[in-house]
Amino acid sequence: MTFAATPSSRSEDRRISPVFWVLLAVLGTSGWAVYSGYGNMRFGIFLFVIAGWMVSLCLHEYAHARTALHGGDISVGAKGYLTLNPMKYANVLLSFVLPIVFMILGGIGLPGGSVWIERHRIQGRLKHSLISAAGPLVNLVAAVLILVPVGAGWLDDPKLDTVSPLAVALGFLGMLQLSATLLNLLPVPGLDGYGIIEPWLSYKTRRAVEPFAPYGMLAVFVLLWQPAVNQWFFEAVYGAMELLGVDRGYAQIGRQLFSFWRG
Repeated sequence: MTFAATPSSRSEDRRISPVFWVLLAVLGTSGWAVYSGYGNMRFGIFLFVIAGWMVSLCLHEYAHARTALHGGDISVGAKGYLTLNPMKYANVLLSFVLPIVFMILGGIGLPGGSVWIERHRIQGRLKHSLISAAGPLVNLVAAVLILVPVGAGWLDDPKLDTVSPLAVALGFLGMLQLSATLLNLLPVPGLDGYGIIEPWLSYKTRRAVEPFAPYGMLAVFVLLWQPAVNQWFFEAVYGAMELLGVDRGYAQIGRQLFSFWRG
């Protein structure tokens, strides 16, 4: 026997998780500490970037789920995808653990993992493409919101001949958002870029590509560890930063300060 969802249960499905509020609190507190000079600056930048990156990953996955909900997949609420709780996603390792590891080791914004969308509930190729595009769009918007104030110099004190620690932290965080956007938009199986074009491919082509989907992300990161490819990729990311008026030095200094364990 089944029962229709009550208004209260639907409300709980969409109530913001305490985990997300904690992430926001860490982001705000560490940002204030870096800006005001309170405590250890480098550790403060580390906390600020980690929290900001995790918040953006939550919003990335939420965008996929919310777009799927409006596209016809009403199951996303019951799965907890609308609560912004990172522990509710289909694969916490892919969605959060690996992105943080790659960020720490390589300064690369690894695309987030997965919310499980029941695609058979969604009708129309355009809706499927929009669901895949929603996540990278969040990272792009986040990059613009983060980097525009840095490029405009709103955080720098014109009386001092130094760069604001918060500005370089935001520069690094914004660079991560841009790298995640560019990586996610690659038309590689397993990434959102392929998800955008997949509905428009023939059934034969989709079936031929399907066995390679689990290895697409791995292949991309094997390539990124190659010096020539890595250099080309970061030149593209820094070029996008400069279009927003932010010198690459902000991200580079921010990454150095973020890695507080290197002395």
